[in-house]
Amino acid sequence: MTGPRETVSAEYSYFTGETAVGKSIGFREVDLDRDLGRLHTWLNSEHVLPYWTQDDPLPQVRDTIRERADDDDQTLYIGYLDHTPMSYWESYWATQDRIGAYYDADPADQGIHLLIGPPEYLGQGYATPLVEAMVEFQFRHAETDRIVTEPDARNERAIRVFENCGFDRAGEVELPDKTGQLMIRERGAGA
Repeated sequence: MTGPRETVSAEYSYFTGETAVGKSIGFREVDLDRDLGRLHTWLNSEHVLPYWTQDDPLPQVRDTIRERADDDDQTLYIGYLDHTPMSYWESYWATQDRIGAYYDADPADQGIHLLIGPPEYLGQGYATPLVEAMVEFQFRHAETDRIVTEPDARNERAIRVFENCGFDRAGEVELPDKTGQLMIRERGAGA
């Protein structure tokens, strides 16, 4: 099976002219030299810490991001609104991630982890079109029929966004670092 790096371009742009936000959405692969400072800041933000719990010093964040970027089973992205970086995404093969052990995963299932960095982007209606754009991006892989995610079960705001994007709750899962809400989106099950 080929991975996302081989099947989709490293940079993806999606225009949301049909939505209320009316902004362009884009994704590009993380460049550690370019993005380390912003990722360290975002991971240490008050609104991110309760769910990502990665308030590590800069050298440790560098090592963590480098390790994730070197993993052929996932691709890391910076998400943009109108060419401004404002979100971090991990697109991964679910069977190669810990979540694959918690449901009947297919080898072509993909998953999403995400965070919105700058707090001024919270509560502005951007999350739903961003998730919709990433889902469309992942479904470009012809064999992928399901996208999964497992937001922290306490994060009702994130769960609602995924539901707005056509994801169904599939039960809570006890992960080593959190109780996650397993959510699944089938191809063609749009919002």
